[in-house]
Amino acid sequence: MSTEEKKILVIGGGSWATAIVKMLTDNSRKHAVYWWMRNPEDIEHLKKYRHNPRYLSSVEINIQPENITDDLKGSVAIADVIIMAVPAAFLKSAIAELTEEDFKDKIIVSAIKGFEPSDNLIIGEYLNTRYNIPLSCIAVITGPCHAEEVALEKLSYLTIASQNHEVAELIALALSNRYIKTTISDDIYGTEYAAVLKNIFAVASGICHGLGYGDNFQAVLIANGLQEIKRFVDAVHPIDRDIKDSAYLGDLLVTAYSQFSRNRTFGNMIGKGYSVKSAQLEMNMVAEGYYAVKCLHEINRVHKVYMPISRAVYAILYENISPRMEIRLLAEKLS
Repeated sequence: MSTEEKKILVIGGGSWATAIVKMLTDNSRKHAVYWWMRNPEDIEHLKKYRHNPRYLSSVEINIQPENITDDLKGSVAIADVIIMAVPAAFLKSAIAELTEEDFKDKIIVSAIKGFEPSDNLIIGEYLNTRYNIPLSCIAVITGPCHAEEVALEKLSYLTIASQNHEVAELIALALSNRYIKTTISDDIYGTEYAAVLKNIFAVASGICHGLGYGDNFQAVLIANGLQEIKRFVDAVHPIDRDIKDSAYLGDLLVTAYSQFSRNRTFGNMIGKGYSVKSAQLEMNMVAEGYYAVKCLHEINRVHKVYMPISRAVYAILYENISPRMEIRLLAEKLS
């Protein structure tokens, strides 16, 4: 089936979901785009003014008003492609009413860069095990692409990973437009794990910035972070991959350094002395790295990969170790 014949549903009401809807509706190919959001007031605002009132509120969304809905089961029923774009920690509750039958014969795309925390699984694995969705019907959106820059239509690059080449190509074509370039990959595990891990290293980067460490140290920190990603993904899914590709290195760099990185912002607040709860309340946005580092800690009990940066972030966020003391100890382990 061609891309033009697909009905594409985006699940989520945040900034990344909004950016994905914008990408899809700015695409020159003809396909029907649907959007599920939980909040009825936001839906009515979008239908009337074509702007999401809470996230990327300056962006005009060119979607048919009747295609915006809070009817999850109904919208899933008519969709051919379903793009999940809610925070990982809330995915299970967001789609709780759906069953294995609802996902049958549909292409499911994860745009979520996090672990499902109650099962410690990347989203592709969670969907495969919980809903029995074949891996051949699952794709993952990765790459260095902040929603805020999509809103500004700044040139950005995405990698679409799937074990099914046709699925990867279909999603890549649907998302590409004059400011979005896409490539495809078959490394569904490595790209998704890397997309989660880079959030942890961005938190570390923010903590170090909050403590007053400079650019020289940050460069060493992120270089070591890339090594941790390589060691971990090679242990979990050992295939031939180039860790310097943008889906791995590029995503790590932009998340660690960008002004738009909520994980870096969260870490920066922790480094400056905020408690986890106060930082979360002030941000009013989800920093996936906070949840991811706990899941990774549990997963790595099995794999036992050497990951000193991840361990340091876990100690700071979950064991209440002083950030200054922990980063001082970490600095002795970097090279």
